Amino acid sequence: MTESSIAAPFVTFKKEAELQSHTISRCDMSGQILSEVELEPRIFGRKVNVPLMHQVVLAQLAAARQGTHSTLRQREVRGGGAKPFRQKGTGRARQGSTRASQWVGGGVPHGPKPRSYKQHTPKKMIRMALYSAMSDRASEGKVALIDEWSFASPSTKDAMRALDANRLSGNVLIVLDDTSTLDHSSVSNAELSLRNISRVQTIKPGELNVYDVLRNDWLVFDDRSMAAITGTLAGEGGDDQ
Repeated sequence: MTESSIAAPFVTFKKEAELQSHTISRCDMSGQILSEVELEPRIFGRKVNVPLMHQVVLAQLAAARQGTHSTLRQREVRGGGAKPFRQKGTGRARQGSTRASQWVGGGVPHGPKPRSYKQHTPKKMIRMALYSAMSDRASEGKVALIDEWSFASPSTKDAMRALDANRLSGNVLIVLDDTSTLDHSSVSNAELSLRNISRVQTIKPGELNVYDVLRNDWLVFDDRSMAAITGTLAGEGGDDQ
């Protein structure tokens, strides 16, 4: 038996031990439990990496900054071409322009100029931070699964009843997937019903990000959005241990 064949099982066991299994109830809008569902361990069962999430959130918030702030340097301020008073004999400090930084209305030394605050963050790092955030919510029991949001017509009252029936308190992030509609530009009844609730945020599976997951107390999926998230993992090549 070679040395490599002895070490391999231990490496495999370590990777498997890092993933945890979480089971949640699949309910309908009335809060009735339909079945028990095991969450995908590669998405919801990872060890929470706080430094990684912190770095990705900082990069995300930095990229959201407009960076359009601008101040004028002394050479850019209009006027001030003439010397305000003679060099000597006045008893005051010599001045060459009223647009110098020490004058009111003068230029701003080393002031901000338009710039980009975007930080380069590898895609794998962003994905792993997202899985870490979702695993954190799963470990707290704050992941819910609704079979479907079956609103016959937009109704905020029905949406509030559904949230209360499923005991979704606090801030709620609901992942909606409207791939079944032919017109992707149209807004579904579910989104129209939920978006008027101040503590509810709706998002598409492709828009799911670390910041929104962490700033909300609950992470809610429906059958289609959960399938979309799991399919995305399969399309990215599976595990990233």
